[in-house]
Amino acid sequence: MGGLPNRAVGRPQPKLEESPPWPEDRKVGFAVVGLGKFAMGQIIPAFGESKAAKLVAVVSGSPEKAQRVAAQHGIGPDGIYDYSNFDRIAQNPKVEVVYVILPNSLHPEFTTRAFQAGKHVLCEKPMANTPEECQRMIDAGRRAGKKLMIAYREQYEPHNLEVMRRIRAGELGDLRVISTDNGRHADPKDPADQWRLQKSLAGGGALPDVGIYGLNAQRYLSGEEPVEVRGWIDSPEGDPRFREVEDVTCWQLRFPSGLIANGSTSYSYQDASRFEILGTKARVTMDPAAEYDGHRVMVKDQKGQQQLAIQEVNQMAREIDHMAKAVRNNTEVKTPGEEGMQDVRLIHAIYESARTGQAVKINWTYKRRIDAAQADKDEQPKPPG
Repeated sequence: MGGLPNRAVGRPQPKLEESPPWPEDRKVGFAVVGLGKFAMGQIIPAFGESKAAKLVAVVSGSPEKAQRVAAQHGIGPDGIYDYSNFDRIAQNPKVEVVYVILPNSLHPEFTTRAFQAGKHVLCEKPMANTPEECQRMIDAGRRAGKKLMIAYREQYEPHNLEVMRRIRAGELGDLRVISTDNGRHADPKDPADQWRLQKSLAGGGALPDVGIYGLNAQRYLSGEEPVEVRGWIDSPEGDPRFREVEDVTCWQLRFPSGLIANGSTSYSYQDASRFEILGTKARVTMDPAAEYDGHRVMVKDQKGQQQLAIQEVNQMAREIDHMAKAVRNNTEVKTPGEEGMQDVRLIHAIYESARTGQAVKINWTYKRRIDAAQADKDEQPKPPG
């Protein structure tokens, strides 16, 4: 530590103000499409902590699971669908938003079908497997006059928001390097991982699944968009998990300010979820940075090192509430389809660089309409009419 004092716990951040839940008749009704591991373990429970949304319908290929979940959450037979009769959701006025939580290759189909049914869409990341599919999803939403939001949960998470606030306030000085590492062991015996190891369903390996957290963070932390991309890929020989998709992907982004971002992701290294931001005034280490809970932020500057005391909240509930507020109050979403398409385009640029061995110049322009650092106001629904 070079003799610097170590302050184990920093000055507590202001406690998040709690407002009452919205009246039940003003909450926005959601249908969850896909009842897999993530939906069952994280998203459906998050509705219990949501202030502005309620679960009113479920869609699953398993009638037994759909009926069980519906019964647990007070959903009647009119709120149970399968993939073949999903389009009937158009006749269900309780459903205002469809949350698509399916294998990546199915996102375009069910997003488009939801728009055709007259519903808004919250879609899991990655948005789709190709930029062309992303554009078609955006176009479908525009034709329908409905909102499309991509589920980048960390942009609604308090630790990430506090780090962004400090960066925007200049507390880190000029950013010089951002490094991110996101990975886990993919288990071919786990049904939740089996489709992720099939290129036709997942579009790629660890990068579009867990590496995207780091890729997206490099952009939202810096507040910049890259001008050049480099990528490298490696997969161990003989590992059956990587017959179709890649294992390790490393990349480097160069930004207009001179900032360099380095990222890695893998389906074979020990679980990692770490961001490090190096500025001329301070260094911030977030570890873990993109988990469901347990986030930790360390700040080191000339005065020493401190761990920030930040109130943990259910980030999935925050994300769902953001979409609900946008629908009920007719405001813009912070992470629209264009945000999702930017990451998919960059993923493809990383793959291209890895394939050719050359840097890829970014020849398109993307500009956020809402700064990722902007936190939601704890607002109430606008009056009907």
